[in-house]
Amino acid sequence: MSTTTTRAAGPVRRGPIERVGAFAVRRRRLVLVLSVIAVIVAGVVGGGVISRLQSGGFDDPGSESSKAADALVDTFDAAPADLVVIARSVDGSPVDSPAVAAAGRALAGALAAEADVSEVTSYWATQAPAMRSTDGTMALITGHLDLDREQAQTRAGEIADELAGTTADGILEVRVGGSPVTFEEVGSTIEKDLARAESIAIPITMVLLLLVFGTLVAAGLPAIIGAVSVLGSFFALWVITQFTDVSVFAINLVTALGIGLGIDYALFMVNRFREELGRGGSTDDAVIRTVRSAGRTVVYSGITVAISLSALLVFPQFFLRSFAYAGIATVALAVIAAVVVLPAALAALGERVNRFRVLRSTTEVREDGFWFRLSSTVMRRPWAFLISGVAVLVVLGLPFLRVTFGQTDDRVLPASSQAAQAGQWLRDSFDARESDPLSVVAASSTAAPALVGTYAAQLSEIEGVARVDSAAGSYTDGEQVAPAGPAAARFATASGTGTWLSVVSEVEPYSDAGRQLVDDLRSVPSPLGETLVGGSAATFADSQSAMGDRLPWALGIIAIATFVLLFLFTGSVVLPLKALVLNTLSLSAMFGAMVWIFQEGHLSWLLGNFQVTGELDTAMPILMFCIAFGLSMDYEVFLLSRIKEEYDRTGDNAAAVARGMQRTGRLITSAAALLAIVFIAFASSGVTIIKMLGVGVALAVLVDATIVRGLLVPAFMKVAGDLNWWAPAPLKRLHARIGISEADDDVELVRGGTDDDRRDPVVVG
Repeated sequence: MSTTTTRAAGPVRRGPIERVGAFAVRRRRLVLVLSVIAVIVAGVVGGGVISRLQSGGFDDPGSESSKAADALVDTFDAAPADLVVIARSVDGSPVDSPAVAAAGRALAGALAAEADVSEVTSYWATQAPAMRSTDGTMALITGHLDLDREQAQTRAGEIADELAGTTADGILEVRVGGSPVTFEEVGSTIEKDLARAESIAIPITMVLLLLVFGTLVAAGLPAIIGAVSVLGSFFALWVITQFTDVSVFAINLVTALGIGLGIDYALFMVNRFREELGRGGSTDDAVIRTVRSAGRTVVYSGITVAISLSALLVFPQFFLRSFAYAGIATVALAVIAAVVVLPAALAALGERVNRFRVLRSTTEVREDGFWFRLSSTVMRRPWAFLISGVAVLVVLGLPFLRVTFGQTDDRVLPASSQAAQAGQWLRDSFDARESDPLSVVAASSTAAPALVGTYAAQLSEIEGVARVDSAAGSYTDGEQVAPAGPAAARFATASGTGTWLSVVSEVEPYSDAGRQLVDDLRSVPSPLGETLVGGSAATFADSQSAMGDRLPWALGIIAIATFVLLFLFTGSVVLPLKALVLNTLSLSAMFGAMVWIFQEGHLSWLLGNFQVTGELDTAMPILMFCIAFGLSMDYEVFLLSRIKEEYDRTGDNAAAVARGMQRTGRLITSAAALLAIVFIAFASSGVTIIKMLGVGVALAVLVDATIVRGLLVPAFMKVAGDLNWWAPAPLKRLHARIGISEADDDVELVRGGTDDDRRDPVVVG
């Protein structure tokens, strides 16, 4: 005899998400009209957001190096060279030969004559050895732009275009580099890449949507929701730029997440709506039931992605914080579009959602289909699949043990780029980093020149230091090599209340050697009072330290918030722990690929022959972890929602896993394929870190949807059995009061009785 629990018939209480869906159904015309207006406004205003995005953002604004940079500008009106012009004699003549020297001085004069350019210095004016290449055929000219960051970037690009190439007399070949030139090229490259990526991803996703749904109307809805999400996110990003700096790199995440999640969420909603229509009843009821089940899952799935991205807010670098701003806004808009705009559209369409059939498709889900059989096979030998699956992921992740960290520079661009060529000429042909020295700033010092000279001599003895220039002269290897001349006046204020020293290094600033040099400089006791060390190498060192210090906080936020959300969703403490472990493990393939492909250069020919530096930007593994982990949890929520729905209905763990897999496997795989296509389209980018982001996240999504969801999840849940659903009694009672229930409110939960009782829900009233 079966046993059930009944409740008195009466009006069904609706949760907040369901009430939103009911409103969208009731006011469908208003919702759709307002949505169209909002999209038009967002497209018009947000379409210009790229011009408001910023370059850089890799430094910690509260660090010692940032304070040193501010002091240089505020106290001494000095700043690092924005423009680095490299001139090479076309016929290989020495730069000191009369003809080459005359052409070089003319080139320096042309740079000095450019509007907004000041402090032009050249080898031919100073005869500084460090400004001449080791073979004597190249020389440097540097200059400063008297503009803010955004204007300097644009102006630097214009000047680079004017000066680059071969001089009119045919004597010098010229390349222009420097940070503003680099990021101007990055910005223009990204803008072109976006159009290319969209032209690749959108046609392929439309074909896949047709394969999934079979009709043009049903397939078109996810594509429309994806477009709404992207345009809305552009507008949100435009609003955010009114209040804070946002990195130009974040625009790629907006496009990928907007299209990918918008399509994914709509895919689940439309599929569930077609299922509900197939069960009979009115269109309005089918929409509300869809919002109550799939819509609720979409909301909490979006929350998991937003949680992972919000962890980036703990980092001080606006490069990382920008991805949090952009990602959270995009996820929120994708969710709103899926649970507000889409239900209104579905209510308006009704049965017409199945119009214009192109391919045969059905909403009926076979109980013994491929995913049911696969999960049943896995659960017959769970330990074998669990161990072998984990072993595969560990092996794929092993290359990450060889990771070497660096920071983004001109080599993020293609080798054919002018900024990249200028940077490579500097690295290959100049011993000292004359154009990018470190600065040692004592802004309030009143020390005598003798103490300044003593300190400069001490700093010049440090390994990796080529020369120290100061108000007391220039020093190398502890000895003065040049007395203080007229140019030394720049190292002190007119009142004599401060001084600074320029440290020309021989090492790559974005490297372990650069970090060691900074540590060594800071360890020398200063006789000048409070002293700050700045420059590119110091910025890199401080940025690495900041990320290392904040990383545990970011991981803690993700782990705790995800655990709490999944507990509220499942009532279990075991399933959240399982999700955290398996989802982290699923990212091992992504991390391994980052090193094997982008650090070591394997398959570079397949991905457009990007420049291999032997390093990874430290921010990228952090960024990609937060993005990929959030997307993995996205699919975790969709799968667990159906498994829990079955378990609540039947009380049978193995059957719930198999049926949940069968009902979600095809959709999760399709959604993962669609999202992977959107991200892999960024592999066509000319910017290496965007290429890395696309390939890495696409790989993580595919591994998660296949190895993890297809094999490891059913294997683990079979091994754990009913322990999957365990929680201490106090937490069980807490979940009963505040937990998220996925079962329909009008379906009673069966906890006893025969197999027949367990197979179907008992409908009350």
